[in-house]
Amino acid sequence: MTSHKRKTGRRRAIAGALGALGVTGAAVLTTSLLAPAGAATHSGAGTGAGAAPATARAAAAPAAWPRAKGTEPVPASIPVSGTYDGKLKRFHGTGELGSDGQGESQKPLFVLADGAVLKNVIIGTPAADGVHCLGSCTLQNVWWENVGEDAASFKGTSKSAVYAVYGGGARGASDKVFQFNGAGKLVVTKFQVADFGKLVRSCGNCKKQYPRTILVNDVDITAPGSSIVGVNANYGDTATLRNVRIHGDAKKKIKPCVRFTGNNTGKEPKEIGTGPDGTTCRYSAGDVSYD
Repeated sequence: MTSHKRKTGRRRAIAGALGALGVTGAAVLTTSLLAPAGAATHSGAGTGAGAAPATARAAAAPAAWPRAKGTEPVPASIPVSGTYDGKLKRFHGTGELGSDGQGESQKPLFVLADGAVLKNVIIGTPAADGVHCLGSCTLQNVWWENVGEDAASFKGTSKSAVYAVYGGGARGASDKVFQFNGAGKLVVTKFQVADFGKLVRSCGNCKKQYPRTILVNDVDITAPGSSIVGVNANYGDTATLRNVRIHGDAKKKIKPCVRFTGNNTGKEPKEIGTGPDGTTCRYSAGDVSYD
C-alpha cells in the first residue's frame, strides 16, 4: 500500500518540474488526478460505485497553431542543458538529420540533459527523431508540424525522473508521439494532437523495463488516431486520464487506454485489454468527452 508521504513526494516532484513553466503543480495536478478514477472526485461528485458519473468539460475546438518566426536548419543534434528558448523559430533536420522516416536508429534534433527545459520551438519537416530527454525535462510550448519517428523520447533511468510536457501540439504521427522508454513519471497537459497513431506509449519491449506513471490532463485529441495511452500492466504501469477532449471521432474508434503484456526481449507486446480498470488505466467515462 502506498503511504501518504510517498504520494506527497510524487506531487512535489511533478510540481517542481513544472515550476519552470511558471505554473503551479496545483494548476495541472490535483489529488483526484493522481488517484484511481474510482477514488477521484469531480465537481464534488464521486466517480466510484454508486456515485453519479463525472461530467467532462465540454469539447471545444483546439487552439490555433503558432506561426513560425524564422527557420533554422539543424545538421547535428543540439545539446541542451539549462533552458533553451527557440523563440518560435522552425527547426528542421538537414544532412544526416534530413529524414522523417520511421527508422529506429535516427538521431534527434534536440538532446536534453537531466533537468533541461526546451520551450517555444516549432519542429518542422524533416523532424528526424524529434527530442530526446536523458533525464527529467520540461517541454513547454513545443510544436511538431509533422512527426518523424517519434516527437519525443523519454530515457531517464531514475525512478524519480519527471518529464513534463506543457502546451504545444503534434500532428502527422504515423506511429507514436511520445515514446516512454525510461523510468519515472510523464505528465502531458494542455497539449493537442491530430492525425496520429498513439499519443503516449510505454515501451513494450525494451531491454530494461520499469514501472512507469503517465498522467494526461486537459488535452485535445483530433481523429484520426489509434490510442491515447498504451501501458504495460505486467510491469506496474499506470495511466491517469483527466479532461480529455476527443474531436471528430463519432464512432469512438480512438482507444483512451490500452493495456499490454510487455517484455524485455524485443518481441511485439501482446494487447490484453482496453478501457478503465481502476488499476492500470485510471479514468472514468466522465473524464473523456466527444464532439
